[in-house]
Amino acid sequence: VSDLRPSALPGSLDVSRSMFDLRSPPHRFMKRYDSVSSVPSSSSSRKDSQGSNRSLDTITLSGDERDFGRLNVKLCYVSSVEQIWITVLHCKDLAWPSSCGENPRICVKGILTLPKPVHFKSSAKEGCSDIEFMETFVFAIKLQSLQAVRLVFKIQTQTPRKKTIGECSLALRELSSQESNHWLDISPPSK
Repeated sequence: VSDLRPSALPGSLDVSRSMFDLRSPPHRFMKRYDSVSSVPSSSSSRKDSQGSNRSLDTITLSGDERDFGRLNVKLCYVSSVEQIWITVLHCKDLAWPSSCGENPRICVKGILTLPKPVHFKSSAKEGCSDIEFMETFVFAIKLQSLQAVRLVFKIQTQTPRKKTIGECSLALRELSSQESNHWLDISPPSK
């Protein structure tokens, strides 16, 4: 990818010209790959590319949601004591708006969308692209009640002011005593 930048080696003009040639009909598949590989990697330019650079595997998402990062959680239901165990492990490739500052304090707020919602929140950590939380939350709730709800996570800044910068959710239809590991794509907060 670095060879494709205009400031690369003098021969890079040939590389970009040959890329243009790849856009002819026999190379349609390669054209799609080329557009994915050219997604900017800095967080400031990522914000400018919202809704563009879609590949076939992200076409169903609203924009290029991978830019917001991913949340890793583990779930387990202990039926003998009717408890759900939710472990917030970490956020990977996390991005936030520049208005939140360079290193805001970030936490993960969880909500079980029961008729009377259950809320929980991780401790706040210093903002960086990979944040480890390693926190477990335990709630005594009947399995039948949980199987019809979602577990919603809101990624929030605590400083300079409280603001939701992204969210993701997970259906709890298939909870079991076997611990399950989930990587959730963080998307922009809903309006």
